[in-house]
Amino acid sequence: MTRGMPLEGEYAPSPVRWVRDHVELIESSGGKEGRTLRGSDRPVVLLTIRGGLTGKLRKVPLMRVEHDGAYALVGSDGGAKRHPGWVHNVLAHPDELLVQDGPDPFEAGVRELDGEERELWWRRAVEAFPTYESYQRKTDRLIPVFLAERRG
Repeated sequence: MTRGMPLEGEYAPSPVRWVRDHVELIESSGGKEGRTLRGSDRPVVLLTIRGGLTGKLRKVPLMRVEHDGAYALVGSDGGAKRHPGWVHNVLAHPDELLVQDGPDPFEAGVRELDGEERELWWRRAVEAFPTYESYQRKTDRLIPVFLAERRG
């Protein structure tokens, strides 16, 4: 993606109904509604990424873990045995990402964290959404943590 160009292409809605509905609520309200996880007061951001295989745009609400303008993206999938699909898409297209935290989406680059930096951001993620700890206990895989940082 060329810097300064919006992420464009055909949108492929999630096959999961609540995800589709949540994305639609965020987008139809211009980012004013749907800013929390359904049934809670925990804030979310909307992530738009390019599909690794199809090239179509994918959108997913993720827990809001922000610090100094950077955002952790936690691939928990509720502690499932496999990474959520968006993880593979981010790995395939780390420079084609939009983060929407409120009404204005912004372009971001993303990288997977490891070592001390991952641990720091993992602690921030657990502080924002304590359930992440139980998700990690549920699975044998190390839940990946990515850092999305605004471009320009």
